[in-house]
Amino acid sequence: MRHIYRCPLRWADMDAYGHVNNVVFLRYLEEARIDFLFRPDKDFQQGSVVARHEIDYKRQLVHRHAPVDIELWVTQIRAASFTLTYEVKDGDQVYVRASTVIVPFDFEAQRPRRITQEEREFLQEYTDDGESRSEAAADADEDEAVAA
Repeated sequence: MRHIYRCPLRWADMDAYGHVNNVVFLRYLEEARIDFLFRPDKDFQQGSVVARHEIDYKRQLVHRHAPVDIELWVTQIRAASFTLTYEVKDGDQVYVRASTVIVPFDFEAQRPRRITQEEREFLQEYTDDGESRSEAAADADEDEAVAA
């Protein structure tokens, strides 16, 4: 299962060319991550920190008033970290693919902690192989190009 966040675009998000600035995508990922992790029924209340981001920019996103969809899913769960993967997209048009490694953190003790059983069960509901239809289609196109 995937979590979908409808991310509003803001006037201040665009660069001088009218495109959403690449740096702004980090904030979009943060908004999607917060929407996913901090809900009244499922919550990482003990805290977490970002250990790593990876972003692949696929297309320019032109500023507009309509929100953009961010699909988020879990691709790896370890004892003391998990990986979220994202696609910022409209339908099959992908602007960004990204991943974030998150470490649960005990802020009182100032150290990383293990994922609780409740957190693991929640994360497992959103575990996905990570290959979307648009990614599969892009891979097929790439395979055809290489074969030609």
